Amino acid sequence: MLSLKLPQLLQVHQIPRVFWEDGIMSGYRHPTSSALDCVLSSFQMTNETVNIWTHFLPTWYFLWRLMALAEGPGGAEPYRRPLLVFLLPTCLYPFTSCCAHIFSSMSPRARHICYFLDYGALSLYSLGCAFPYAAYSMPASWLHSPLHQFFVPAAAINSFLCTSLSCYSRFPELESPGLSKVLRTAAFAYPFLFDNLPLFYRLGLCWGRTYSCEQEALSSSHGYHLLCALLTGFLFASHLPERLAPGRFDYIGHSHQLFHICAVLGTHFQLEAVLSDMGSRQAWLAMQEPPLGLQGTVATLGLAVIGNLLIIAAFTTSLLRAPGTCPLLQGGLPEGGSQAKKQ
Repeated sequence: MLSLKLPQLLQVHQIPRVFWEDGIMSGYRHPTSSALDCVLSSFQMTNETVNIWTHFLPTWYFLWRLMALAEGPGGAEPYRRPLLVFLLPTCLYPFTSCCAHIFSSMSPRARHICYFLDYGALSLYSLGCAFPYAAYSMPASWLHSPLHQFFVPAAAINSFLCTSLSCYSRFPELESPGLSKVLRTAAFAYPFLFDNLPLFYRLGLCWGRTYSCEQEALSSSHGYHLLCALLTGFLFASHLPERLAPGRFDYIGHSHQLFHICAVLGTHFQLEAVLSDMGSRQAWLAMQEPPLGLQGTVATLGLAVIGNLLIIAAFTTSLLRAPGTCPLLQGGLPEGGSQAKKQ
């Protein structure tokens, strides 16, 4: 191990356009790195290092929370199943993102496939959020309504749409970067808005009231979660602060790092909010019939996993069949740093 050399880092003008990041001018890894070089690069300061660790470490935190809640008092109760189902993709999405950032510099094809898997994990996370929201967070007036009954199946369909749109958004990325950004943003904004409909409705019911909302009241964790989600979306869409000062935030402080931190904090507060709803509304919800039993939960989650994997496989097959001269895989070499800044 002592004889291994850390991979050489490159400037933006030394790599194909497909690897460019808006406002990031240095700290790039070689675009045909080996798997070993990719792993070693996570232990040196590159423009991806903080991205890797801000999702690798939270993976273990969420896994610890899952094991503690599953093995703790009442962990085997049917009432807790939606919470545990939510925590499964909560552990998956940061780990998949970490792997995507580690191995995305192996080749242009590997880069796209890594992010296809990343998008699929995020789509499953959006579905995972629907299980506890349907079980613990529904407004009283929505219980047993058609929306309540079909909330989780609709979220599963949304996950297919999310994966399809986000994966497709990589294909016009070089020719139409604006369209690509809009498609990718919409792919994740829509499932978020749908999943949080119960919270928005409860927030509207309690807005401006001077008396207690009882079961409809939201905890402070709900507010922190929504605030983090808003910041996450802003950072993803704006590419600030590196867009204002290209090259100054290459290693620490660029928007994707802040995006990761806000996303993880948002998930943490979301878990606390779900636990708050589950505890404060348990006596009331215990008298209600759950929208999905164990068989329905397993079937919905299983079909969603299979469906999303098939979508990813379809886009991966299309990518592998594309000729090596395809702009999506080559992107051309930039002529200079000034051109890179414009991108």
